[in-house]
Amino acid sequence: MHGFANPKRFLSLANWLTPLLLGSGLLVSAGALFWGLFRVAPDRLMGETVRILFLHVPTAWLGMGGWSVIALSSLAFLVWRHPLAALAARAAAVPGFVFTVICLATGSIWGRPTWGTWWVWDGRLTSMLVLAFLYLAYIALAQAAEREGVSPRIPAIFGLLGAINIPIINRSVVWWNSLHQPPSITMGKSAIDAQFLVPLMVAVLGFSLLFGGVVLARMRALLADIQAEARLRRRAMEAA
Repeated sequence: MHGFANPKRFLSLANWLTPLLLGSGLLVSAGALFWGLFRVAPDRLMGETVRILFLHVPTAWLGMGGWSVIALSSLAFLVWRHPLAALAARAAAVPGFVFTVICLATGSIWGRPTWGTWWVWDGRLTSMLVLAFLYLAYIALAQAAEREGVSPRIPAIFGLLGAINIPIINRSVVWWNSLHQPPSITMGKSAIDAQFLVPLMVAVLGFSLLFGGVVLARMRALLADIQAEARLRRRAMEAA
C-alpha cells in the first residue's frame, strides 16, 4: 500500500488501469443490462418489472461500497498518514452518491407497481436516503476543508463516523418490519433463480469496474489540481 504513496508511482499504474477499467466496465455493464432487459424471461410474480433488478441491485451495493471506500481510505489516512488515502476518499464520494441516487430512483420506480406506492418511510429506504445526505455532507465538508486549508482529518473522521449507517442499511430489513423484501443473497446461498442471478452478478461486476475506473480518474484529476496549485505557489514565491 505504501509503495503507491509516491504520486509518480501511482500515476504510472493509474494511467493505463483507468481506461482499462472504464472500457471493460462499459462493455460488461452494457452486456449485462442487455441480457437482463431483453433475454431473461419475466418473473412469475413480478412480471416484466423484475428487469429493474439488474440496475437497482448493483447501484445499491455500490452506493454502500462507495462509502466503504471512504471509510477505509479515511482510516488509512488517519492511522498511516497515507498521502493518497484522503484523495481516494474524496474521489469515491461523487460516484458513490450517483449510485445511491440511482438506487433510490429505481427503487421508487420498482416500488410503485410492486407496493402500490412510490415511497415508504421504512428502515431500508430511509437509511439509504440518509446515505445520500451523508454523501452530500461529506462532499461539502471535503471541498470546504480544501478551500479553507483545513486539515483533511475532519472529513476523514466524518467518513469513519458515517460508516455506522452501512450495517444499518444491510440489516434494516431484518431488524424492522419492512415492505422491502428480506436479503435474497446471503453468505453461501441465494434465493434468486439462476436465470436472474447470473446476469445480476455480471452487472455487479461491470458496474464495479466502472466505479473503480471513475475513482481512479477522479484521483488523477485531484492530484493534477494539487500539483498545478503547488507549481503556481512555488512560482509566486520565486517571483516575490
